[in-house]
This record gives sequence, structure tokens and C-alpha cells, in this order.
Amino acid sequence: MNYKSSHLYKISFWHHIIFWSVYFLFNTFRWGSYFDDYVYSLKTNLLGFPIHITLCYFNIYFLMPVFLFKKKYISFVILILSAIFLMVLAKFNLTYFLISNEVWPEGPNPINNLTLNYVIDMMIGELYVITFVTAIKVTLDFLKEHKRVADLEKAQLETELLFLKSQISPHFFFNTLNNIHSLALEKSNKTPKIILRLSELMRYLLYETKHERQSLQNEILCIQNYLDLEKIRHDELLRVNMSISGDIQDKSIAPILLLTFVENAFKHGVSKNIGFVKVDIEINVEGDFLYFTVTNPLPSENTLPHKFDQSSGIGLENVKKRLSLGYDKNDYELTIKNDEHLFTIHLKIKVT
Repeated sequence: MNYKSSHLYKISFWHHIIFWSVYFLFNTFRWGSYFDDYVYSLKTNLLGFPIHITLCYFNIYFLMPVFLFKKKYISFVILILSAIFLMVLAKFNLTYFLISNEVWPEGPNPINNLTLNYVIDMMIGELYVITFVTAIKVTLDFLKEHKRVADLEKAQLETELLFLKSQISPHFFFNTLNNIHSLALEKSNKTPKIILRLSELMRYLLYETKHERQSLQNEILCIQNYLDLEKIRHDELLRVNMSISGDIQDKSIAPILLLTFVENAFKHGVSKNIGFVKVDIEINVEGDFLYFTVTNPLPSENTLPHKFDQSSGIGLENVKKRLSLGYDKNDYELTIKNDEHLFTIHLKIKVT
């Protein structure tokens, strides 16, 4: 998690000092203007603000965590009202003995003894201050928690995407190494060329796919290397028609996304058919979107003991998950068609 984001809403010591200083100056000038006596206002605020601060912090850091957050509502109400009442008594006596015998000049009439009206009015005033300060604290805590949850969700998504990427490479290497193994048993002279192409693919998959997005040009080059590898293996029994149109420069896409569809076509289409096989690949960029189509023949019925269903393959399920995690739902559209003889994948995806 980013350090700055985790401390974005942290309240430091200096935040407290600045807040109370600004509030004190505002209150002093406000009541000084009301009384037309700034000295008296300064004295009463110097006396009253320690009471305000004590009540606010007592509520925020003790009463709320110990009682309110633990759903001890009655105890919380009794204690907060009792604390306010005691502070009002302290304020009355300190004002009477230290500042003026006329304790309540802003009231209906100045008083020199404790009255019910004075107590109620002062308690409401203290509740106002406590509520105001608590609202600020609760709002900042909410924003901090919201940011923490958002960062956690982002981290979880990134972790899941990394996990899905890690599944792709072993899956791909496993299939290709099986091909090399078969050719090695036949002592085919194609083996060195396939190993070279595989090393190029491994270099790309290991070092060029760590970022969230990769250039579309590199992805297409990766597909072409893979196709060269498969052409070497299948020789004249394979025909690949690959067409590229539109401006592919300065475009980006999630790494290994397109390769997964191509690899799926060979694993479930080409490798499970006997004889000549044709695969069609279309890559077309229009504006901010890439239109990608892969078409491969379905396996012959006599090559499988039961009905074939490619949609359940690991590769396709993996790429569906990656699309849902890495893109907004309006940024891509995946269509899979499985008719009698052909299996076709259409992908429309944003590549800006």
C-alpha cells in the first residue's frame, strides 16, 4: 500500500494546534464584537477553550470507543451529559471568581448565581462544540477507512491478476514442451528451431509482461513467434491466415491476452484434428478499439469420446477472469461461438 495514501487522512499534532487556534481566534473576535469588549472575550475564551478541548477529546478518545462503539448507548449518554454538566459547573465558578461576578452577560439577564437556564444553555453550547469536532473526526476516519478498503481491494485485484498471469506461462510452456518432446523422440531437425522460438517467447513472457499493459505491437510480435513455432511443428498440414489492419502503434493491451486465444485454438483445434487444418486470425484496430477474431476447426467426432466443449478450458476461463478484473465492463466485449464445425472467438477491447 502506498505510504502517502495510507497517511492521507491522518490527523497530526499540528492539525490539532491549527484547528483550535483558528477556532479560538474566531470565537474571540465573534464575542468581542458582540460584547464590544475584546479583553473580556479573550479572558472568557481562555477559560472556556480548555473545557471545550477536554470534553471533545474525552468524548472522541474515551467515551465513543469504550461505550458508543460497543453499543452501550445508555451509559454513553449518561456519561457525556454528566461530563458536560460538571464542566459547566467548573466554568461558572471559574468565571465568577476569576473574570466577573456577572457570569452570563449574553443571557437574558446577567447572573451571579447558578440557574437552570444557564446550565441548559451552556450544556447545549458544549454539545454544539463536541458535535462539531466529533463530526470532523468521524468524517476523516470514514474517508481514511474508505481509502484503506479501496487500496486493499486494489491490492487484492492486482494479486489475483498476477496469479492469473502466473497460470498462463506454465500452461503455455507445458503444451510447447510436450511438442518438443514429441519431435525429439522422432529426432526431427525441426527441434532446434522450435527451441529457439520457445526461448524468445520465454524471454518475452518472463521479462516483458510484468506491467498492467503492454504495447499492442509487442503482443502481435509474440503471436507471430508462436505461430512460427506451430508452423515448424505442423509443416504443410497447417495453414494460418493472419491479417492485420488499422493503426497498431501507440496502443496498449493487457499482456498475453490475445496469445491465450491463439494458443487455445491450437491446443483444442489444430492438435486434435487429423490432416490439413486452417486457422484464421484477424486483427483490426478502429479508433480506440481492437477487433480480434480467431477461428479454428472443431475436433472430429471420431477423435473424442464425448461432445467437445472448449468453453470449459483453463485458458479461456483464465482470460475471462483477467478481462473482468483488468477492464471496465464497457471497455470490452467477448463472444464465443461454437457451431457444428468451427469454433470462433470475437473480442472487442479498448486499446488506448
